[in-house]
Amino acid sequence: MNGDTLYSIGELARRTGLTVKTIRFYSDRGIVAPTDRSPAGYRLYSIDAVARLDLVRTLRELGLDLPTIRKVVDRELSLPEVAAAHAEALAVQIRVLRLRRAVLTAVAERASTPEETELMHRLAQLSEDERRRLIGDFLDAVFGGLDAAPAFAGVMRSMTPELPRNPKTEQVQAWVELAEMSLDPGFRAVVRRMAEDQAAEQTRSGVTVPRRDIAAAVRDQAGPALAAGIDPASPQADPIVAAFTAFYAHLLGRPDDVALRRRLTTRLESVNDPRRERYLQLLAVVNSWPAPESLAPVLDWSVQALRARTQQ
Repeated sequence: MNGDTLYSIGELARRTGLTVKTIRFYSDRGIVAPTDRSPAGYRLYSIDAVARLDLVRTLRELGLDLPTIRKVVDRELSLPEVAAAHAEALAVQIRVLRLRRAVLTAVAERASTPEETELMHRLAQLSEDERRRLIGDFLDAVFGGLDAAPAFAGVMRSMTPELPRNPKTEQVQAWVELAEMSLDPGFRAVVRRMAEDQAAEQTRSGVTVPRRDIAAAVRDQAGPALAAGIDPASPQADPIVAAFTAFYAHLLGRPDDVALRRRLTTRLESVNDPRRERYLQLLAVVNSWPAPESLAPVLDWSVQALRARTQQ
């Protein structure tokens, strides 16, 4: 075959694998125009039509519409530019589908009510600015008036979720649950109380730099005891308890007595609220951070140890 040879629609169909009906359809729309006609009036095409049809088929399989394809094959549009625009449009569709899948998966797993489903869908659809406003409102409610304390600028940053542009399904699900928690007045009150306690501990003695908080001190002291299997009510636990109660007494500028130990018990119970830990777990998923260490076992041990030494 040479460049002067002309082919009928049937011959083009055999060479390209397309049906005669499809080639006629493209021809009627000017995408693959005939070069000539036979004496009987049948359309004839040059060898260029084969390459053109192969390109059309590829672009159709990639999802481009026919008007755009015609402009590409006629070189009215740059194929790279069209491909980039189409890729971006597909990326948007993929993000939407991921959001929908995440919401539907969460609905199925949580046996959600219609009202809960509507809320999850709305939270999943929020724009980046809307997400920032929602979390900003939560952080303002929790830390408002306390953010001047040296420790809280970093704490607020560490509690801010940043959903990526192309989130995974589990990140969307984590974001929705985290957003629901941030809207819960009960959870806000719990975190606000923890923030106020920490602010009092940080500023009571006029310290102007962040100090290690009591939860970290308890973890460092009680963690090894828990790992060693020491009973929190046993005499072997006495020096461990004395170490973190002494730290707390120094933090508050108060004597290490029964009243302080009871106050510390309440403080640790507040920090040990499972909702706090859940928020941090969800935050790690959204932000692609390593899973946080669970303080619950150490805090449970410490609370038991304190109660054993403060009971009347």
